[in-house]
Amino acid sequence: MTTIHLPPAGIVLLVGPSNTGKTTLLNQFIQEEQIQPSEVVSSDQFRVLVSDIEFISWNGRAKDESDALFYEYQQISGAAFEAMDYVISKRCKLNKLTFIDATHLREEEHEKYLQMGKEYHVPVIALVLNISETELMRRDMERALPRGRNRIKQQYQHFKNTLRFIKKKPYRRVYMLGEDELQVVNVSRLENPLYMDVGTGIDFIGDIHGCLDEFLEMLNKLGYKENDEGYFIHPEGRKILSLGDVLSRGPRSIETLQFFQKHVAAGLAYMIDSNHGWKIARWLDGKNVKMAHGDENVAAEFEEYERNFGSEAAEKLKEQLKELLLQAKSHYIIRKNGVNAVVAVHAGIKDYYIGKQSPRISDFCRYGDSEGLDESGKPIRKDWTVSHQSSELILWGHDPKPQPLLVNNTLNIDQGVVFGGSLTAYRYPEKQFVSVKAKQDYANVPDNPLKEWERKRLAAPNIMKFLEGYSVLTEQYGEIRIYDDGVKPALDDLSHFTLPLEDIVYLPPTMSPTPKPSGLEEYLEHPQEAFEYYQANGVDKMVVEKKHMGSRGILFLFKNQEIAKEYVGREMLGTIYTRTGRAFFQKELQEQVVSVLSEDLVKSGYFEKYNTDFVLLDAEILPWNLKAKDLILNQYAHVGEMALLDRNNLKDLLQQALDSGKDVLSWVQENDVGIENAKVFNDVYQKYCWETEGLEGIQIAPFHTLAHSSETFFDKPHTWHMEKNKEFSGISRLFLETEYRIVSDEASMRTAIEWWEELTEDGHEGFVVKPESYITRHKGKLLQPAIKVRGRKYLHIIYGIDYLLPENLTRLKKRNAGKKQRNALKEFSLGVEAVNRFVKRESLERVHECVLGILALEAEPIDPRL
Repeated sequence: MTTIHLPPAGIVLLVGPSNTGKTTLLNQFIQEEQIQPSEVVSSDQFRVLVSDIEFISWNGRAKDESDALFYEYQQISGAAFEAMDYVISKRCKLNKLTFIDATHLREEEHEKYLQMGKEYHVPVIALVLNISETELMRRDMERALPRGRNRIKQQYQHFKNTLRFIKKKPYRRVYMLGEDELQVVNVSRLENPLYMDVGTGIDFIGDIHGCLDEFLEMLNKLGYKENDEGYFIHPEGRKILSLGDVLSRGPRSIETLQFFQKHVAAGLAYMIDSNHGWKIARWLDGKNVKMAHGDENVAAEFEEYERNFGSEAAEKLKEQLKELLLQAKSHYIIRKNGVNAVVAVHAGIKDYYIGKQSPRISDFCRYGDSEGLDESGKPIRKDWTVSHQSSELILWGHDPKPQPLLVNNTLNIDQGVVFGGSLTAYRYPEKQFVSVKAKQDYANVPDNPLKEWERKRLAAPNIMKFLEGYSVLTEQYGEIRIYDDGVKPALDDLSHFTLPLEDIVYLPPTMSPTPKPSGLEEYLEHPQEAFEYYQANGVDKMVVEKKHMGSRGILFLFKNQEIAKEYVGREMLGTIYTRTGRAFFQKELQEQVVSVLSEDLVKSGYFEKYNTDFVLLDAEILPWNLKAKDLILNQYAHVGEMALLDRNNLKDLLQQALDSGKDVLSWVQENDVGIENAKVFNDVYQKYCWETEGLEGIQIAPFHTLAHSSETFFDKPHTWHMEKNKEFSGISRLFLETEYRIVSDEASMRTAIEWWEELTEDGHEGFVVKPESYITRHKGKLLQPAIKVRGRKYLHIIYGIDYLLPENLTRLKKRNAGKKQRNALKEFSLGVEAVNRFVKRESLERVHECVLGILALEAEPIDPRL
C-alpha cells in the first residue's frame, strides 16, 4: 500500500497528462472522507467558471478553424488559471491545504507554485501519476470529450521531461504513483505540530539563560513537585512551556538543557526555538560559529563536563542536546475550547506567520524584526508589536524589560533574570504572573539591558503603539482595552493642552454615584444606597468624608529642584494639575502656590521625616470658581438670575389674575414652587464661590496621599489617609482639614446619615462613602473605590432648577450608572497602576499608557451629570 502523508496546510500538485486519473484519484479520496471537496481546485472546473466551457476540440478542423478554436481555448485557459491561482493564494494565506488538479507538465508551472508556497510559507508536495502512453491512449478513447491522439502524445513527451527535473525541485515530498501503486493508495493527514490544547493549564516561562536555581524556585512557587524519578509534576497536570533562551550567559546552561531534554521527552514540558538555542545547536553540529554574547559560557561548561566525565560522555551529551535544540518549534499556538488563544514565541512573530513553518519564519521568531547592527554589533530591533492585529495574545521574551510589558495584545515576560532582574512565569488560563528575583547579576556586562532601560526611562513614547487602540495590563482590573476612538482625542489633549508627559504620573478616576437611585420619594441620591452596596459586598466598615465643592487637583511636590531631574528630567519644585492633566493655575499663581507648599513641607521636615524625594497627593482645591468661573457665569449665574426674574414677573401677573377672580390658584402655587427652586439654585452655586486674591482664599484638601519616592500607599486604609490630611493641614495654611466619620454599625450609620442631612440642608454638596480599605474586593470582584452621595439642594445645579418635580424625578430615577461604574473601576485601576509603575521607576511609556488610557476613557460618551 502506498501512503501519502499530507501536510496540515500547503499545496498538493497533481502531475500527469490527461487520462492519468488525477480527478478519479481525488474523487476517491473525497468519497473515503480523507479530503474535503473544498480542498480541490481543478483547471477544468475554473474553465467552466470563467467561460461555461470545459474543453474545446479542434481535431479534424480546417487550419483556420483549428487556429481560431485553439486561440479561444488558450484565452479561456489563461483566465481559468489566473482565477484558480488567486483562490489558491488565498487558501495558502489562510493556511489551508489545496489540491491542484491539472497536468502541470511545464517547468514554469512547477516554479510558480513552489514560489507561491515560499511566499506564503506553506509546503508544496507533488503527486506524480506515471501511466504508460498506451494506457493513456486507451482511456482517451473512452472519454466523452477525448483530447485526441496527437494531444496525448504531445503531453506524454512533456511528461517525460517533467520526470527528469521534478526530483531536483525543492518539493517537501514527491510521490511517484505508477499503475500498481494507484491500485491501493491511502492518505495520512498530519496534524499541525504547532498547535496544542491548553489542557488543565500551561505555565509559560520567560528567558531562563541557565539560571537554574531561579527556575527551580519558580517551579516550586508554581506548585510543581519533584518525584522519585526526577520529574517535576504538577498535581493538576499543568505543563511547562519555555519561551526559549534557556541557556547562555548564566551559570548552569547544561543542567537547564538536561532538564528540558528529560521533560520534553516525557511530554511534561515544551521548549521554543530561540536565537541562543539555534546558535548553540549549530555549534554542537560542528558549524563555524562565533561564540559571543554569553555563548562562550556554554562552551566552557562543555569543556568542564568533558574534564569530569570524559570525551565520549561529552560527545553523547552534545548530540542529545543538539537534537533537542534543533527539534524546538519556532512557535506554538495554544487553543482553548477549540479557539486560538495564545501564541508563544521567543522574539516575535507576524500575524500571517502564525501556524506556519519556514526558514524565514523560524529566523523571525528567533531574532524578531531587526534592521542591521549597531556599533557594538548588536541587532537594531524594530517594533513588530505595533502590527499585531489578530485576536491571539502573543507571549514573547528575548528583549528584557523591567516588568511584564503588554503592548497591543503582545506580552513580554523576559524580565532579565540573568542581568539581575527576575524570572517571570505567566499562568494560563488564569492570566496570573509569578516572579522570582535573580540571586545576582550573572551576565555582568557593561551593556546590561535593564540598566539601559533605566537610562532611557524618560524617552518619548512610541505613539504608533497607541493610535489604533491598545491594552493595559493592570494588577487590580486585569487587562483593560483602550479603543482608538478614545485614544485619538486623548492624544490630542496630551499633545496640545496638558503639562509635559513626564509631569503627569497619575490622573484620578471618575467617581460613580450610588448604584441605584434613592428609594425615598423626594430624593434622587441618599447615603442608604451607598451603604447597602458595600454591605452587600461584604464591607462592614466604611469611611464617609465631606465632599468639598471645588475642583480635583493633583499635587506633585519635590524636596528640591535638583532632585526633580532624577524623576522628570528637569529641575522643578513641583506642579499642580487638573484631572485632565492641565496646569491647575495660571503660570505665575502656579509657581506661587507650589513655592509656598514646598517651603512649608521643607520647613516642617516632611521630606526628611519620611525619607522621600517627593510627595504625590490627590486633592480638592477650593473655591470652585478658581477653575469653573466661565461655567458659573455662563450656565449658572445667568440661568439662575433669569429664572428668578421670569418667575417673579409671572407671579405678579398671576396675582393680578387671581385678584380679578380668575381660577389660577393652582398656577400660582406651581409658580411659587418654581420660585423657591430658583432661589435654591442661586444659593447653592454661590456657596461654592468666593473671591480670591493671589494665595488668599485658596484652600487645598488632600484626601489621598498616593506615594513617596520609594513607596505607594494603596495598602493603607482610608482612615490613614484622613490622618495624613490632618497632618498636612498642620504643615501649611493652604491645606484644609476634611471632616470624616467611620461607619461600622447601625448606630454609626444613622449618625452618618444625620450628618449628611445637616450638610446638604445647609447647601453643601454631600459626602463620599468609601470602604475602609483603599482597594477592596469581594469574591474576587473589585469594588467601587468610592461612591459620591450628593444632596437634594446641590443636585439642582446638576439636573436643573426643577429636577425635583415629580415627573422629572421619576424620569431621572431611571438613569443607568452602569457604564459610569465600569469606567470608574477601570480608571481607578489605571491610576493605581500608573503610580506603582512610576515609583518602580518604569519607563515614561509604561506610565504614559495608563494616563492616556484614563483620558481615553473620559472621552467616552457618558452622561456628565452622573
